[in-house]
Amino acid sequence: MEMLDAWILDAGDVLWTRAVLPVVAVLGLWFTIRSRAVQVRLIPDMFRTLADKTPKDADGEPQSLSAFQAFTVSAASRVGVGNIAGVGTAIALGGPGAVFWMWLMGLVGGASSFVESTLGQLFKVRDADGFRGGPAYYMQHGLRARWMGIVFAVILIVCFPFAFSSLQANTIAATLDAAVGQGSGDDGGLVPWIVAVVLAVLAGLVVFGGMRRIAHVTQAVVPTMALLYLAIGVVIVALNIERVPEVTAMILTEAFGAREIFGGAIGTIILQGVKRGMFSNEAGLGSAPNAGASAAVTHPVKQGLVQTLGVYFDTFLVCSITAFIILVSTPDLTGAEAGIGLTQTALATNLGAWSNWLLAVIIFLLAFSSILGNYFYGESNVEFITSSPLVLTGYRALVVAAVFAGSVLDSALIWHTADGIMGLMALVNLVAIALLSGIAFRLLRDYSRQRRAGHDPVFTRDLLPDVGGVQCWQDARSVTGEVPAVRL
Repeated sequence: MEMLDAWILDAGDVLWTRAVLPVVAVLGLWFTIRSRAVQVRLIPDMFRTLADKTPKDADGEPQSLSAFQAFTVSAASRVGVGNIAGVGTAIALGGPGAVFWMWLMGLVGGASSFVESTLGQLFKVRDADGFRGGPAYYMQHGLRARWMGIVFAVILIVCFPFAFSSLQANTIAATLDAAVGQGSGDDGGLVPWIVAVVLAVLAGLVVFGGMRRIAHVTQAVVPTMALLYLAIGVVIVALNIERVPEVTAMILTEAFGAREIFGGAIGTIILQGVKRGMFSNEAGLGSAPNAGASAAVTHPVKQGLVQTLGVYFDTFLVCSITAFIILVSTPDLTGAEAGIGLTQTALATNLGAWSNWLLAVIIFLLAFSSILGNYFYGESNVEFITSSPLVLTGYRALVVAAVFAGSVLDSALIWHTADGIMGLMALVNLVAIALLSGIAFRLLRDYSRQRRAGHDPVFTRDLLPDVGGVQCWQDARSVTGEVPAVRL
């Protein structure tokens, strides 16, 4: 097992260093330039769009999920282990400087997130519950490359509902195991197996209930737990307020200081920051467009903006508060335990042993909502490959089995496997959005034109007459009775 883990780790590092990192950086910067920094320029529109009313069908019912529900589904996947255990891993392996690269990844990656989610909305399709879409769909309908969509769909299914959900379950088990041992003196040896059974049952009850049940659960759980965790973080930072300037300086200086460069550590710092940043905020990874495509909005750009806001919420709020919890509480990181243990130690140092139970509850709810968000992504891609109800039922059963197994497997093996699969998934998606990005920028120009005219932007099919594969958008004549004067 150790040899397999080492091989997976080495292969993943080569993939990330030689392929994923350069592509992520170059495309993120290119999208930022082409869009005139849309991820910064239109921040007010991100909040405005989040509160948009959901368009209704002929029966007066919402066409699909609202913009806010799609935001919470994607946030359910983003906000979880990556923010708490992942940040701890990045700091333990890459030092405080990894946090800076995580921030930079979030800022530059916001442009990539905008492009992929805008494309996901444009090329979405209808299903029984409303809409579905994502990279596999824009690869088929936008690039006319169904084979590429199938490759992506298979990688996503292995990555999110199986590898990532196993990781979420593993972290829940580890957190509860530590809480039991801390509180009672018991080593908690049975805890992972008990967690495995409980999680499998709960996951089964929700995932067999369909997309809308998942949306309702995440809409209720994610904001509450995220705000509770942020409140705890603010308390801990306030208790150590005198260390905040020192910690901020450490993050900035150790990101690319002379000691790190000449000591050869700069590569590790950047690698850990970008890897953990992408695992946490998923910018450019190709996952969030699956949630964004499910929303009913009046213009594709609106979900591009909403999902970019999700990147910021994840990176600059939740990840940052974890980083400061750890760094104000742990002056010396020498020999620090990677993962959730570093965050647990920081909490216990400031609030006492009882905080392990509080963190266990937060982790349970956030990680469980991530499992649901991961399942949602996988279902959309299973339905891309086949519409067989039998296959979908088998997929749901395998997701439940992955949650059970992840609770009791070795965490290092799961982390390293998930990293490698995530790198492959990001590469396939980034190639696709690079080829289709011109369409996203045409949509952005139309959105901006309508906003400048004082309108609530509405996209109609006629605006892109030369683009094939667009299925779920009406033409202007059916909406207004007129043919639009503008072509993008």
